[in-house]
Amino acid sequence: MTEKQSADDNDYIISSFALQPLLTIHDEADYDRAVATLNELLDEIGTDEKHPLYGLLDTLGTMIAAYEDANLELPEASGGETLAYLMEEHGLRQSDLPEVGSQGVVSEILSGKRELNMRQIRALAERFGVSSAVFI
Repeated sequence: MTEKQSADDNDYIISSFALQPLLTIHDEADYDRAVATLNELLDEIGTDEKHPLYGLLDTLGTMIAAYEDANLELPEASGGETLAYLMEEHGLRQSDLPEVGSQGVVSEILSGKRELNMRQIRALAERFGVSSAVFI
């Protein structure tokens, strides 16, 4: 083994130990740390799959999702409640959603007088970049 290989091996081992806390999520503190790191990576990398840290971003996202599936219970929400939340998060008004229908239709959905139909759900999922399941 050359000195270069030995140095590379040592760097790999040191890097592995440094990453270990990020790749094991046992409790809420680990989860919060992992989410903060993921957000920093997303700011740096975005969707650049060629970035050298993209594999870490992908792995960390998978670990966070697994922890959420096992430990976090999402509150029950109707399609209208979910829509209201997403509208608030994105600063949208009822008139900003022509794919759902008129302002009156959107108002009825938000008040619970009308349910979202599949066409509306697909359009909203695409607009907000979420799974259709969040509206069902």
